[in-house]
Amino acid sequence: MNLRSFLRERIRKDPIRYHTLHADLISARMGMTVEQYIWRSVKISLLFGILLALFGYFFGNLILLALKVNQSGFYNVFNIEVPRFFYTPAFGQYIQVLTVVICFAIGTYVSYASLLKFPSIEKRNRTIRINLTLHNAVAYMYAMRRGGAQLMTIFRSLSDYSNIYGEVALEFRSIVRDADFFGYDMISAIRHLAETTPSEKMKDFLEDLLSVIESGGNMSEFLSMRVRLYQEEARFEQKQFLNFLSIVAESYVTLFVAGPLFLIIIMVVMGMMGGSAVIQLTMVTYAIIPVGSLIFILLLDLISVKGEKTERYVKTTVLNEYADVRIAKRGNEESLFAQLKRYDKIRNITNHIKNPFESFVRNIDHTFYITIPVALIYIIATFWSTPHYTNIETFIDVVDDHIVIGLLVVLVPYAIFYEVWARKVMGIESLIPDFLERMAGINQVGLTIAQAISIMVNTNLGLLSYEIRRIKRDMDWGANFTEALMRFEERVRTPSIARTVTLITKASEMSGSIGEVLSIASSDAKMNEVLKRERSAEMFVYTAIVYLSFFVFMFVVAVLTTQFLPVLGSISSSGIPKVGALAGIGSIPIMTFDRLLYHTCLVQAIFSGLIAGQMGEGTMGAGVKHSCILILISLITFNFVI
Repeated sequence: MNLRSFLRERIRKDPIRYHTLHADLISARMGMTVEQYIWRSVKISLLFGILLALFGYFFGNLILLALKVNQSGFYNVFNIEVPRFFYTPAFGQYIQVLTVVICFAIGTYVSYASLLKFPSIEKRNRTIRINLTLHNAVAYMYAMRRGGAQLMTIFRSLSDYSNIYGEVALEFRSIVRDADFFGYDMISAIRHLAETTPSEKMKDFLEDLLSVIESGGNMSEFLSMRVRLYQEEARFEQKQFLNFLSIVAESYVTLFVAGPLFLIIIMVVMGMMGGSAVIQLTMVTYAIIPVGSLIFILLLDLISVKGEKTERYVKTTVLNEYADVRIAKRGNEESLFAQLKRYDKIRNITNHIKNPFESFVRNIDHTFYITIPVALIYIIATFWSTPHYTNIETFIDVVDDHIVIGLLVVLVPYAIFYEVWARKVMGIESLIPDFLERMAGINQVGLTIAQAISIMVNTNLGLLSYEIRRIKRDMDWGANFTEALMRFEERVRTPSIARTVTLITKASEMSGSIGEVLSIASSDAKMNEVLKRERSAEMFVYTAIVYLSFFVFMFVVAVLTTQFLPVLGSISSSGIPKVGALAGIGSIPIMTFDRLLYHTCLVQAIFSGLIAGQMGEGTMGAGVKHSCILILISLITFNFVI
């Protein structure tokens, strides 16, 4: 019997033991059975155990080498006669084997236990994301219900907008799946989702929805009440989310700012005393800080609602021909289509040339097309012009500043245009509630949405007035209201605008009188603005903490570089014993330590800035400006101050 068959038999004999894991896998929507997940966990844990066993083998060799060189160990204070076997080479081999076995067992067990806990962590993350956007999804359901749509139609439509409504839409997609592929009726599918969803809030909503369906209650009134209730609860949900973010922020500052600083001080002192701390300090600088920071960024990304990349998928229907209409086919049109394609390419290029800044603001990633080649040319020219130093440390000391400048050439334009885009979008989003509220008032007096847009053109709504005029112009040129709003959404590309446009367009498709839906959309947008401001105010404290902790980090490193290293490096080695703790004084690699400390500050600056942006504004793009500021501070400090 192989290992997989053994695991299958064990799961079959004791299913209760894996009941929690099975429930977590379903709630996390991981798409695996218990047997598949455990088999994958066993393979990964065995691989991790082998890697840790290799580490244990080398660590055991180091211990044996230290015992042979230093004759260190426990003092035999009781004068117990030790067998000669303990002094033979075979004993050392047994110690190595035992170390390898222990490390393998620990690595396998810890990784296996961690993998078994991972579905529950993913379940908790999905719970947070579902609760944060449930009120938006219920508002969408209410808009469709007021237009007379049936519940199953609402579920299908909502599940198609998973790119806009996120995890909530994915949850409702399971109702559609159960009804279409597994033969469930609608009530059974809703009840099954209520049993498997990780969110207690959504479970309560589905159970109350079932009560309304089975009792024949007023569905529109129920959804309207729930929209307003969830909008009030959204602030409490965000408070919990911000509390978790604060724990993550404090953990990052403790583990990857204060922790590395403590290790650096110890390693520098060890290096001064003759220890081999250069390798350890190199690992901290180039491996531990980057990898740990990336893990924190990934954690923040997992628990945060994705905000910068919403995309609408438009379905188009191609009408090939009618049965009673003859189609005249004409040839030799390929050249004309080729000319149209060339014209489109030339038009895009000319638009970029005429309005380069507007193009970069609209597509921030396009800055890389210019800055990356410029940075590469600058770095290549630097290497080409730098003399060939025999000392590698001198060569690195000369070129590393220019590499940092090349990095700033790439990051600074991106940060500037991202900030311009963010301020423009924030200005538009802050005016959306007022816009929707006025639209609702105009629609409630009997005017259509198109007429309301014509009236709103003459109002003063700041940045939004220009977009309203563009919507009106699109409608004048033949686009309907839905198409004009979708073009507005495509120009702005933010989740709150996407949800608002989706809600309004769907409501306008279902009914012409959507004043109440617009009022709910207005209050929903207003609540989103309030939550955004609260998050910004709450996370500003931790952004300031990241800056202050970095300044403390820089101050300590500057003291080590200017006060500690030169003094110990100038100590004469004459008269100092050749062996012992002070044997290394006088042979200190000052330039190596200077370079490592400088690079540590640069690495810390990059990742501290990214994490500050991820915490404060929810995106790493917002953290690029923080990284640029901290990198500039490091560059100026190490070249002009120290």
